[in-house]
Amino acid sequence: MNSKITAISVYAPERRITNAYFESIIDTNDEWIVSRTGIRERRFAADDQFTSALCIQAAKNLAADNNIALDDVDFIIVSTTTADQVMPSTASQIQNGLGIQNAGCLDIMAACAGFVYGLVLAKGLIASGTHKKILVFGAETLSKFTDYTDRTSCILFGDGAGVALVEPSDRSKLFNAVTGADGSHGKDLYLSQSSNKIINGEYIEANGKIHQNGKVVFKWAIQTVSAKIRELLAKNNMQLNDLDWVILHSANMRIIEGVAGEIGCPMEKMLSSIEYYGNTSSASIPLSWSIAMKEGKIKPGQKILMLGFGGGLTFAGIIVEA
Repeated sequence: MNSKITAISVYAPERRITNAYFESIIDTNDEWIVSRTGIRERRFAADDQFTSALCIQAAKNLAADNNIALDDVDFIIVSTTTADQVMPSTASQIQNGLGIQNAGCLDIMAACAGFVYGLVLAKGLIASGTHKKILVFGAETLSKFTDYTDRTSCILFGDGAGVALVEPSDRSKLFNAVTGADGSHGKDLYLSQSSNKIINGEYIEANGKIHQNGKVVFKWAIQTVSAKIRELLAKNNMQLNDLDWVILHSANMRIIEGVAGEIGCPMEKMLSSIEYYGNTSSASIPLSWSIAMKEGKIKPGQKILMLGFGGGLTFAGIIVEA
């Protein structure tokens, strides 16, 4: 059974954090941040606002904007590394918050690749014939897990949520995907929420904060993402010119520019959410899609390549028809 994305929506917290905030707490300035990351603003959740709340509002926006009911949703997939609790799942709290009575609930942890992983899983569930209406969320409250003494990473992260509705289709609009990971780089980007202080036999700082080896991740991202885009195109018998848009995880504008240069893609085709939302991990791809929709860029029938990459180090890519 074929599948498609029938609606997509987002929610970002109201609190805007400009680069001036970081000028007041660490040795940095707006010019340095913009030149190295492309970020001007990001959003921070309120102290009492957590990932499930962002997702619930994103789902309500989806229902209102598209005039659709969600009470017959039969599966909820949530990609997040910043769950409200380890147990119960964020998905089950969303299910309760939206009043959906009969839905399977699943959290997945694939960091910045998670939203695409969720789409791949939804495609499989629909293909199996077991489910027909699936909500796929990518959402984070990274501000609550950021080390604000680390001047190289604290400037990057923001909060937000995105959600896609995936349903059966008379023809395939979710095409072949690529997924994978390189677990040998686990120590280069991690968030430890337990007392385990070892990854791959090496000691880490298990303090509940995000830690990143920026130089290693930057190099890995450009090489891996460029190669996986080529693999994804070949897997779907497509050329770069067959795509209308490319949406990479908005980790850093320099990474997006580097990948565009490697694959020979004009920057005009590269959509992002980095400038005003920062790095929102799982939420960055749906945020980028939503921004482009509001700007009138994405139109029905267009083909979009989406590829997420991040902690793990994981990656996942898929080509879809809008």
